[in-house]
Amino acid sequence: MTRKRILLVLFALVVLGIITWLMIRPHEARLSIDETSGINPQITSPRPETWPTINVAEAVGWPEGEMPEAAEGLEVNLFADDLDHPRWMLTLDNGDVLVAESRQPSQEFSGLTGMIAERMMRRAGALGPSANRITLLRDVDGDGTADQRSALLTVDNGLNSPIGMAVTEDYLYVANTDALVRFAFEPGQVSIEGEGEQIVELPASGPNNHWTKTLVVSPADPNLMYVGVGSNSNIAEGGMAQEENRAAVLEINVEERSFRIFTAGLRNPVGLDWEPQSGRLYTVVNERDLLGGDLVPDYLTEVEFGAHYGWPGVYWGNYLDERVEPATPRMLEYAKRPDFALGPHTASLGLEFADNANLGSRFANGAFIGQHGSWNRNPRSGYKVVFVRFENGRPVGEMIDVLTGFLSPDGEAWGRPVGVMTDRTGALLVADDVGNCIWRVSNPNARAAAAVEDGAES
Repeated sequence: MTRKRILLVLFALVVLGIITWLMIRPHEARLSIDETSGINPQITSPRPETWPTINVAEAVGWPEGEMPEAAEGLEVNLFADDLDHPRWMLTLDNGDVLVAESRQPSQEFSGLTGMIAERMMRRAGALGPSANRITLLRDVDGDGTADQRSALLTVDNGLNSPIGMAVTEDYLYVANTDALVRFAFEPGQVSIEGEGEQIVELPASGPNNHWTKTLVVSPADPNLMYVGVGSNSNIAEGGMAQEENRAAVLEINVEERSFRIFTAGLRNPVGLDWEPQSGRLYTVVNERDLLGGDLVPDYLTEVEFGAHYGWPGVYWGNYLDERVEPATPRMLEYAKRPDFALGPHTASLGLEFADNANLGSRFANGAFIGQHGSWNRNPRSGYKVVFVRFENGRPVGEMIDVLTGFLSPDGEAWGRPVGVMTDRTGALLVADDVGNCIWRVSNPNARAAAAVEDGAES
């Protein structure tokens, strides 16, 4: 090869390298989370990514002596450790805490999208066999730490990537990834024998992305239950046939063994809870990816019967996603705008209203939200627990940090918060699926007041 050809080849390689770098370099977000959250977030022009920005924090777990940091006036302690990917919790009337230890069912990765997903999930610590277990934790001496535990349900009971749990009318209901089942149960039991009774099948066709199924019971009618079901894709790129009964909150009639779509167009509704003043059902939703670091904000919103929130063709009520085919411009006429933006790519999952909390007046009226953390944003977003204040049954103001410090100074994930739940004392429990533990956030002033009251009574 002549010297001229060698130079041409080298030049071509340099040009190719520059083009490749331009394609795959991380898209820097131009707005802050404060600017892209709240009732009126800034919605910028989309910046579609030819190559996805992959910026998930590598999961490493908590070093000895490290723990998250609670908001001023609160403190945090380790409630339980040595768990296996704890995701969701339920506090029982007797104070026992159930925790679902669960991962996505095993799946095959293929093509470019699969390669990206596998790399992201491996780095985030999400791959591996699912424990398929619901563990019961009991704080016998009331010191804020679980000192007894037992495997209430396991894979031998037929569990399949369980998440949502509810207890009503002598039954424990469990939302597996593919079915709602129930077991005869009384609080105080530490184990359950046999497989559950299936109430309804839940959408779980392949590839079963957004696999979690969360669950709440109607406070007015225990026969009605609500399950959050995420989409099977980012923007229905596999076709709408894969999305049947997905991207929705389903209303299940237990007695009739049937369900209907209660609210649609929610890309991935996860946490569900009832707002105490209005009695309205709310959810937190993970929005779409690959439109740049400033789009689209995840959100907290009322789950209104018959409403449609626009997915896949529309986002934030007023914006058409031009990547979606066929285009659905008429959806702009009736897509409902969400109530409160939680910042783009925060992966907001857990939701718990503060009606049972005892963390002081600052956290007395509103919702706690566990933000699992971004993979598609630079700089990273989420990786913390926040609080959204409510007034007159509606969200207001700005998000308040409740529990932070899940990222190391080097940007590694010491932990990732998922589900949030108040315990019987009013403290906030936070499931951490990278730290494999549950953190407990409490108000020391409330504890001191309780101690004084107990002393006065004695």
